[in-house]
Amino acid sequence: MQAIRDAILSGDRSEETYSNIQIPESYRGATVHKDEIGMFEDLPTKDKDPRKSLHIDDVPVPELAPGEALVAVMASAINYNTVWTSIFEPVPTFGFLERYGRTSPYAKRHDLPYHVVGSDLAGVVLRVAPGVAKWKPGQEVVAHCLSVELEDADGHNDTMLDPQQRIWGFETNFGGLAELAIVKANQLMPKPDHLTWEEAASPGLVNSTAYRQLISKNGAAMKLGDRVLIWGASGGLGSYATQMALAGGATPVCVVSSPEKAEICRAMGADLIIDRNAEDYRFWKDEQTQDPKEWQRLGKRIRELTGGYDVDIVFEHPGRETFGASVYVARKGGTIVTCASTSGYMHEYDNRYLWMNLKRIVSSHFANYREAWEANELINRGLIHPTLSQTYRLEEVGQAALDVHRNAHQGKVGVLTLSPEEGLGVTNAGKRAQFAAEINRFRGE
Repeated sequence: MQAIRDAILSGDRSEETYSNIQIPESYRGATVHKDEIGMFEDLPTKDKDPRKSLHIDDVPVPELAPGEALVAVMASAINYNTVWTSIFEPVPTFGFLERYGRTSPYAKRHDLPYHVVGSDLAGVVLRVAPGVAKWKPGQEVVAHCLSVELEDADGHNDTMLDPQQRIWGFETNFGGLAELAIVKANQLMPKPDHLTWEEAASPGLVNSTAYRQLISKNGAAMKLGDRVLIWGASGGLGSYATQMALAGGATPVCVVSSPEKAEICRAMGADLIIDRNAEDYRFWKDEQTQDPKEWQRLGKRIRELTGGYDVDIVFEHPGRETFGASVYVARKGGTIVTCASTSGYMHEYDNRYLWMNLKRIVSSHFANYREAWEANELINRGLIHPTLSQTYRLEEVGQAALDVHRNAHQGKVGVLTLSPEEGLGVTNAGKRAQFAAEINRFRGE
């Protein structure tokens, strides 16, 4: 593994060098174990600790299947799906691996008693399997997390509709929180050359998710002038939605949970901000009963900020805690676009406010390859910037996941894998200098 790291740090990117590097028999990766899926059974979600369930193990390097690439991972990042995996909610991911393993002999490789997790990476291609022509050993890459077989007709208009669509590192094995990773070649995209390894690794999942959810015709199809309510606007997903709204000529109304997070939104250029904790919004009277008066109070506050207007789009991802309010505050004919459900999957809302006001609920899940590529190009062109706030070493992955689990973070939390330190990997310093302030605005938060 040291020879691989040394080659990458040398700056040599020749195909010959990487084609001739010996691939080790094993590598270190962050894993959960199948025999531990019951370890948190009697605990409430908030008390489940990823530091106890995430392990750093030496695992064998799998055989490459046709159409795949082996990547040396310099850095990765934490997403909510890693948190879910680590606390075995809503279900243990080993069920995903078992079902995938039954589909083909190559898929059987994924059905193991351990799961190497992680759905982001930045690194260098080491090997490509037969059937791969676009990518070569030595190329610097990032990866999106859509793993798809494309053998079914349903996936060829929108690959997210493929019956065999999975999220790499969550519903498949050999993920990015490791020294090596296996991806399908159509997951690869060029690494933005003005970013460090950890910065380049951090946007992948959330940037692509925000792009489909807010910008794409498959999501809310945001247009110039739209008013957009963004929950968790300084967080891993919301921070990209906020940037996209601003870059696309929309007006974000940013919902945050602290003055520090409000300042982050202002640094991104947002003016309309609601600190939900300071204003003490309580959308639920108890576990079973929502409070419509709080929905009304939020709607009134939004109209105060916008000069009397309701929002055209609600960018939803907290789920159960906020969904009733989201349906209420969208304008007549507006759109509530939802992905994930970090506060719970069982959404409840008053359908009168949906049906009688001709609102739409649109579901969104990650992004297809075209959408992910376009989202990555926004990063590459400096129109959207990473929101990396803190970086951990691979050995500290449990703490990194705990930060995200407890919402004790801003933006994205990165993880160094093969990279020995932060700040490496920039090959276009001039381009970076143009965007230095934007790239660093989440640092130290």
